[in-house]
Amino acid sequence: MRNPSVDRLLLAKALRGFADGFVSLLLPLHLLHLGFTPFQVGCVATTTLLGSGALTLLAGSHGGRYAWRTLLLAATGLMAATGLALASLEGFWPLMLVALVGTINPSGGDVSVFLPLEHALLSASVDPKRRTAAFARYSLVGSLSAACGALAAGVPALLASSIGVDLPLAVKWMFLVYALVAALAAVVYRGLPRTHEGAASAPPSRLGPSRRRVHLLAALFSLDAFGGGFLVQSLVALWLYQRFGLSIEATGTLFFWTGVLTAFSYLVAVRIADRIGLVRTMVYTHLPSSLCLLAIPFCTEVSWAIALLLVRSTLSQMDVPTRSSYVMAVVTPPERTAAASVTSVPRSLAAAVSPALAGYLLGVSAFGWPLVVGGAVKIVYDLLLLAMFSKVRPPEERTEPHVTRVRRR
Repeated sequence: MRNPSVDRLLLAKALRGFADGFVSLLLPLHLLHLGFTPFQVGCVATTTLLGSGALTLLAGSHGGRYAWRTLLLAATGLMAATGLALASLEGFWPLMLVALVGTINPSGGDVSVFLPLEHALLSASVDPKRRTAAFARYSLVGSLSAACGALAAGVPALLASSIGVDLPLAVKWMFLVYALVAALAAVVYRGLPRTHEGAASAPPSRLGPSRRRVHLLAALFSLDAFGGGFLVQSLVALWLYQRFGLSIEATGTLFFWTGVLTAFSYLVAVRIADRIGLVRTMVYTHLPSSLCLLAIPFCTEVSWAIALLLVRSTLSQMDVPTRSSYVMAVVTPPERTAAASVTSVPRSLAAAVSPALAGYLLGVSAFGWPLVVGGAVKIVYDLLLLAMFSKVRPPEERTEPHVTRVRRR
């Protein structure tokens, strides 16, 4: 049976993913047009992640006092204001302020105040046995829409070449589109119920019995996010431009296909998790993708670098729906909003440190040191996660003996 709340969450996710897809690529181009250095671009990316972390923490720790719909509508208002500010401001410090309090997403993924709210609502809307599949659909929709957004990043260049519009001006128009998408998302969220029946008996609260487990997961996820901060989509696009001269149109096409591959990998992740468990799925798909990262800077031809990026995109994000499902499964229902926030916020804060470092490294050398450092950190995270949580299994895995071993024919 279809759930109207889930359908609305997926539609809103698609709208936001599309907007994030083109903003993550156009943001560094816009900043370079304004005369910013690669280090300053990295500082803006760092500030956006710091701001996202603070807002996400507020949503998780105090969100239980308000209806989820109210908070989601407030977040779309902030998103619209962010787009309008990006289109009108040009100074470094004013844009740093927008990055801190706004919803700019330099990663191409979902690092925002929307995340804990939608995760908690999604978990309350589905049966536990269908939770991982629901998160896979949620992630799939986000990646496909972000991939389409990456293609849309080529619109300013198309307008500049076809009708003679000034390229920096066309980029600013896209930030106005970002604000328009926020308004459309608000219309979708307005259709959500003020209170959700799946959460009526267990209203959101702060962490309780699962506190230690959630804090340990948050620490591990932060390590992963620190490595991922070296690889935010904006800075990878900047590296491809510096190293190989890849245009924004070609980069947008590349990230479209990486987004498509990533999206369908979520569905594969569900099947793998059903056989070997959530934690092993996270680790065994993540390790090979990190090895690809280590190899990319040594490519002397852009074709090899693109091939490795495509292979990585097929594997690297299988841990996204499985990780979200795992966190929701190993805590009590009243703790879910807080758990989603606590495991997301340190990720944002840890990821906020590395883009500035990556920008500095790109300013020093075009070799691709951010990819090497990011890949190495992620490998350490994978090994620690497997060692610490391989025996902490969700309830549905404990009750189904076929999980964690290959089914016999």
